[in-house]
Amino acid sequence: MTDQTPDNPFRDQHIKSFVKRRGHISRAQERAVEEGMPKWGIVYNSHMQINFDQQWGTTGQPNWLEIGFGMGETTAKIAKAHPQVNYLGVEIYTAGVGSLIKLIEEDGIPNVRIISHDVVDVLRDMIPDNSLDKVLLYFPDPWRKARHHKRRLIQPEFVAKLAKKMKPGGVLHCATDWENYAHHMHDVLSVAPDWQNLADTPFAPRPDDRPLTKFENRGLKLGHGVWDLLYRVR
Repeated sequence: MTDQTPDNPFRDQHIKSFVKRRGHISRAQERAVEEGMPKWGIVYNSHMQINFDQQWGTTGQPNWLEIGFGMGETTAKIAKAHPQVNYLGVEIYTAGVGSLIKLIEEDGIPNVRIISHDVVDVLRDMIPDNSLDKVLLYFPDPWRKARHHKRRLIQPEFVAKLAKKMKPGGVLHCATDWENYAHHMHDVLSVAPDWQNLADTPFAPRPDDRPLTKFENRGLKLGHGVWDLLYRVR
């Protein structure tokens, strides 16, 4: 029985914002997952909410969530630059998890924890209400074809649920290199009653604390645009 069957009516049904494909993973990444997840990972548990202070061994530090960290290069840079933050990364793809664990251990970054699971489930089941100071969503799958737009993560229902997980004044920072998705995000967030745009225009300049990725740099040199959105919980 799966969450999508009528025999299990107690689980939320949602359209996945990803397709779990069997991608390439190196032996080094596999080994990093096998050896590193017991130390850096948090196992998804539908009946357990995270106690951030307990999990990180801290008291009252800001809690940041990054959704879909890819191969983890940006994650490692941000977490290393903000050692006072309890940094949680959620990523579904094993190769990316292994890559980030390698960076954590090579660069000595102790403040990152990883959950490898669908973020919609993680938010619903594991993140307490009023617990997040900041959420980062950088370059999510834009689902370019119109018939696939329903798979985009930023939807009215998702941002309403996310707002409940934020502390008062908590910030959502999105970035995309797909203009149509940028306008979609703005259209959703600008009418969401719980969110307020921090920029005077629909899109914000790239904040200094979002590092440029090598792919973004390459795109900018080719004349491709990148759009940042900064919204705060009212």
